Amino acid sequence: MEPDQQSNWRQYLQKRVLVIFFLGFSAGLPFALVYSTLTAWLETASIDRSTISTFAWLGFAYSFKFVWAPIVDSTRLPLLSNLLGRRRSWMLLAQLSIGLALFVLSQVDPALNIEVFAVVAFAVAFSSATQDIVVDAYRIECAEMRMQGVLAASYQYGYRIALIFSMGGALILSDYISWALTYQIMALMMVIGLAATLWADEPEEITERFRAPAGRMADKLVAWFRHAIAEPLGDFVQRFRRFALVLIVFISLYRISDYVLGILANPFYLDLGYTGTQIGLIAKTYGAWVTIVGIGAGGWAVLKFGVARCLVTATVLIASTNLFFAAMVLVGPEPWMLAVTITADNIAQGFSGTVLIAFLSSLVNVSFTATQYALLSSIMSLFPKLVAGYAGNVQESVGWLGFFLYAAALGVPAILLAAYVAARHGRYVGNGNSP
Repeated sequence: MEPDQQSNWRQYLQKRVLVIFFLGFSAGLPFALVYSTLTAWLETASIDRSTISTFAWLGFAYSFKFVWAPIVDSTRLPLLSNLLGRRRSWMLLAQLSIGLALFVLSQVDPALNIEVFAVVAFAVAFSSATQDIVVDAYRIECAEMRMQGVLAASYQYGYRIALIFSMGGALILSDYISWALTYQIMALMMVIGLAATLWADEPEEITERFRAPAGRMADKLVAWFRHAIAEPLGDFVQRFRRFALVLIVFISLYRISDYVLGILANPFYLDLGYTGTQIGLIAKTYGAWVTIVGIGAGGWAVLKFGVARCLVTATVLIASTNLFFAAMVLVGPEPWMLAVTITADNIAQGFSGTVLIAFLSSLVNVSFTATQYALLSSIMSLFPKLVAGYAGNVQESVGWLGFFLYAAALGVPAILLAAYVAARHGRYVGNGNSP
């Protein structure tokens, strides 16, 4: 191995990179437990699909995280912040909340009390979104800019490995034990995130902490709003001008096809005739490793061709892989067809996810990293999750084949906008505006 290659591999063994890997695991674990894995639980509990698809709206907790991101970014928790520091104290609080909420969720039977089940599931999603805010900020602040690519890759690998447990592992367990016990095991696995938080070093604060002016509470609130929200948003609009609206529309449509399909993927597998073990092994466990291949391919492509040129490829992959699911309807519950479909779909997910992170990072001003990144990542999921909430109604109206063709068609506007954005990306990004 060449000396430069050895140096690159050693970078992944640094403490801060390993910490980010385990924090990525902690971030990835709860996501599936309130999304695709949760829908499988609801399907086996004989909840109708129009109700199941509305659980996509739990994702609004992630979509609106920019609303309370400034609070997390600028507020010190009593006692905990003195012991652990501002970032680690918020991470610890979020992780404890996720673990507790998952345990409480395991005690609720969705067939008997779907309303309480939904409220507790939202508590999991809200705590998970809060953890995302802090981990993103910590990742950016814990190392210099040249290390951000390594840290981003380490985070994604941790996140995807967590999905092996919370998607594939949980589905396999559900074939042998109850869903309640399965979710209790998942709650215990949040210990990994807690250990990473305690092991981590608190980063130095790279921006000046907000200090409220003396005077009335109204004046303090106005000053905080200006510092935490108005200035980051104003900076984005000022830098991109009219193009800012195009960017927002494109980002909001980027993964719409993927979100609409994803909320009903597990109910589709079960309805077609696959067992929980087949889904867990092929769609989730094997699929997670295939996604890691897609992540690597996306990273290589961005380095080789640039993020702008990869946008069109990513959007085409997201939309077109829906056609594999349409083929599954015609072929039936054949394990080989599931493997082929998962290979195509998860490579597309990994590739497009890496391209998206690179693209969003290119739009952020380092002076407002946490708030602007939270805002852009929230925009990415807000509209898709709203549309995904009606996926069950569409499926019940047109059947599975029509549903997958509908999901593929939803990706066409994103492909067209990707070509437009890619052609103009270089005019606005650069000259110190991107990290």
